[in-house]
Amino acid sequence: MTAASPPWSALTGKRVLDLSRLLPGPYATSMLADLGADVIKVEDPAGGDPLRVAPPLFETLNRNKRSVALDLRTGRGRDAFLRLVRTADAVVESFRPGALDRLDLGFDTLHETNPRLVLCSLTGYGQTGPYAAKPGHELNFLGLSGFFAVPGRLDGAPTRPGVRIGDLAGAMHAALALTAALTGNGEGQHIDVSLTESITAWCSLFALPLLEFKNPMAAGLVQGDNDVFTTADGRLLSLATFEDKFWHCLRTDLAVEFPELDTPAYDRRADRTAAKEQVHALLVRVFAARDYDWWHQRLTGIDAPWAPVLTHPADLLADPHVTARNLFDSQEGGTTQARFPVVFGAGHETFRLPAPALGEHTQDLIEDLRA
Repeated sequence: MTAASPPWSALTGKRVLDLSRLLPGPYATSMLADLGADVIKVEDPAGGDPLRVAPPLFETLNRNKRSVALDLRTGRGRDAFLRLVRTADAVVESFRPGALDRLDLGFDTLHETNPRLVLCSLTGYGQTGPYAAKPGHELNFLGLSGFFAVPGRLDGAPTRPGVRIGDLAGAMHAALALTAALTGNGEGQHIDVSLTESITAWCSLFALPLLEFKNPMAAGLVQGDNDVFTTADGRLLSLATFEDKFWHCLRTDLAVEFPELDTPAYDRRADRTAAKEQVHALLVRVFAARDYDWWHQRLTGIDAPWAPVLTHPADLLADPHVTARNLFDSQEGGTTQARFPVVFGAGHETFRLPAPALGEHTQDLIEDLRA
């Protein structure tokens, strides 16, 4: 390792066996690994994690981990895994419900092997219920979550996000639940994480208040002055004048150049929301009248809540704020990754160990078990 795990972290010294693949489980365990846990990625010798075909994403999700290659369908592989279980604090898996039981590696077997072990099962729909055995992916989970019941555009059209937020919501809940269990009283238990329930919990904060509205657009979640606008030279910026003080400052400061803004008709949040189509059309015309650099200077000068809209990955790396905060770093092989996105006053080094080759640590770990 190029740097030590953080000595202040409650996760340092905790061993997690990671049977998960693709995105949600590995993202959950990557957070644990970043914060000091000893995460051992247990992979099938015949190819390993399917995400290995996408090296940049795989390397980011599996940094600070070690890899052992074990065929759990064989007696030898199963026995080796159970020996690892005796040394572990947690196991994370993302198979469909019942898959571990069919390998004779379900919670009862693991608990008998190591009574203090925490098993975290991260699945699409959870271990029980009518959907438990259904196959599914992120878009299915979003569809059930209420995500599309919450309007986000003036035309009310549903839009699928490019970022896999359904998977990531479940990963965040899994990591939080595991941290609570691993730093608790040492009692073994089975944690049942449903990706659908995780994203539904997020979406319900906005979806459930809409029950009282016949037309969800009337709830005020969509506003004409909180949107993305195009400047005269075709660039994009975001404006979010939610509070009245920001709107008033904007319209009074720009009144000379744009007399159509010189009206108190929209000075109250409720009035701007009620007239969202008119306000939006007004701002579309206003922003289209000047180029991006003019708006950058003017909006910054009046302390408006605005920001550039980055539409290319390279823009992320060039942004002066994330550069100043050292959010990104180029790792071995040229892979650029974001550090753990929290700054710890006690100090923390995210990039300690590159993602492992398939089975890279098998021999060392098996030999340790024999010692």
